[in-house]
Amino acid sequence: MARGHPKPCENSAWSWSLLSSMHFMKANLCEGRPSHLQSVLIGSSARAFAGAVMIPFTVIKTRFESNSYNYKSTYQAFKNIMKIEGLRGLTSGLGPTLFRDVPFSGLYLMFYEHLKSLVAKDTKHYNPTAAHFMCGFASGILASLITQPADVIKTNMQLDRENRGMIKTVRRIYGQQGLGGFAIGLAPRMLRRTLMAALAWTVYENMIKTIGLK
Repeated sequence: MARGHPKPCENSAWSWSLLSSMHFMKANLCEGRPSHLQSVLIGSSARAFAGAVMIPFTVIKTRFESNSYNYKSTYQAFKNIMKIEGLRGLTSGLGPTLFRDVPFSGLYLMFYEHLKSLVAKDTKHYNPTAAHFMCGFASGILASLITQPADVIKTNMQLDRENRGMIKTVRRIYGQQGLGGFAIGLAPRMLRRTLMAALAWTVYENMIKTIGLK
């Protein structure tokens, strides 16, 4: 059995809280038709709030699942982090997390709205599910490529026992692996996040259309 919180539940909570926040802001701030700049601001704002709230849970989960630590439960991980590192330990990697996730969500929404506007009207009408999925998939790839380095930095910071900070972490990664070190894990991350985001947006678009919010 996998250690840590169940991935599907965790990802679903993130996705739906983020999508509902974005929908609220789109509907109330720009009548559902955001410009490129508005898309970036809406996606970024929604993700910044969610990221700040969720970072302690992410740190605990990352430490618990890591082979570098021998925690037997998430509660033990929480207790040890608080005892040794305090609140600073629970927010380890917050900077890179926001640096990665805030631009990712802003860029993702911008790319998604733009690509959706390029889809032919016939395709939107006769096969909207495929249109939404392909727009979501392409948006995820583009946003992942841009934000990958921050994801690598964040993970390294959260696994760092000495909690040396972002600047030293960047220097260590570059010193040990060069520029290629910032692209480690790109393929699986891009596939996972892209598919997850594409599926979430497809279900979301169909849902708001079904219940009459669109």
